[in-house]
Amino acid sequence: MPKNKSHKGLAKRIKISKTGKIRFGRPHSRHLKSNKTGVAIRSYRKKGYASSGDIKALSKLLFRPLLSREVSDRLEASREVAVTA
Repeated sequence: MPKNKSHKGLAKRIKISKTGKIRFGRPHSRHLKSNKTGVAIRSYRKKGYASSGDIKALSKLLFRPLLSREVSDRLEASREVAVTA
């Protein structure tokens, strides 16, 4: 049986953190900025995180388990509670 290959186009556009969160650059931030507000342009500088609705499709393309930002934050909070208790 052949090996599973990850989707190279997606792999080049995202970064996967150690906890499994997916980070990506914001769309609409490259050009045509003169008609956008300053608040919008500044928000494009921040990295975005994949939401829980996208995780299933992204994990299929990359052939690995992934976590959404919400799930990862809940897991980190539960670990902190367990450590302090």
